[in-house]
Amino acid sequence: MTTRPLIFTDIDGTLLDHFDYSFSHAIEVIEALNERKIPIIANTSKTFAEMEKLQQTIGFNSPFISENGAAIYIPIGYFDQQPPDTFTQGYYWVKEFCQSREYWLDLLTQHAQAFNDDFIGFSSLSVEALCEITDLSPDNAKLALIRNYAEPVLWQGSEANKQVFIELMTRVGAHILQGGRFLHVGGDTDKGKAMQWLADVYSKQYNTPVTTIALGDSGNDNAMLEAADLAIQIKSPVHEFPSLATKNPSIKSSEFGPKGWAECIKQTLLSSSAESPVKQLSLGGA
Repeated sequence: MTTRPLIFTDIDGTLLDHFDYSFSHAIEVIEALNERKIPIIANTSKTFAEMEKLQQTIGFNSPFISENGAAIYIPIGYFDQQPPDTFTQGYYWVKEFCQSREYWLDLLTQHAQAFNDDFIGFSSLSVEALCEITDLSPDNAKLALIRNYAEPVLWQGSEANKQVFIELMTRVGAHILQGGRFLHVGGDTDKGKAMQWLADVYSKQYNTPVTTIALGDSGNDNAMLEAADLAIQIKSPVHEFPSLATKNPSIKSSEFGPKGWAECIKQTLLSSSAESPVKQLSLGGA
């Protein structure tokens, strides 16, 4: 049966270069996907403020998932009907999966005082400090600091203390995700759950089966990659490929970041070869 392909992609280190945040090597492939009307859905730790700007920069008009699956933003009118269990906020229909950032900040204040010398929370970082840590521009750093659903922390203590911290915060109800640079303290959400919810909305709205193709570079993306029909791991210049627990097809890029992103999308979706993983999943054009 022909199904509708949906691309869910991590941003930092995957579609954007780890060092200079450029996506130039992926532009040609993005344009080819747009011509074929294949949705590219960002699934990222980035904030709503960051993603709204990035959507405009890249030219995406599709829904996006922010803060590691905490919320999905769907442009109003993107689907014929507003999906159930969403509310209207500005120009978007929004689906939330967890409590607000303030809840997690209160939890850290109540339970993590003993680790104050081991980490720096986003809420205490200045724009200048975040720029130094991440090489973001001041304008982009301002957007990164506007978080709604989780509190990233920069761990500076020992690995042993880190594990104790994670165990403690887990016991009091937090869910900890290891990102590329930060630990994210938030709700029991992940990129995989949000992807599955949105894929189901696409299937119902278009009355057709969908096939999820996910791209990511770090362990923070594993939930998404493991839930996808096709997992694409993007090579990172700063760490090895994380281990995946999935029985579905998976491939690894030979290039880093957006070069690897473009390489694998060409191989899977834009190739006419019968050996393409997408062809083997019986995908058709959108």
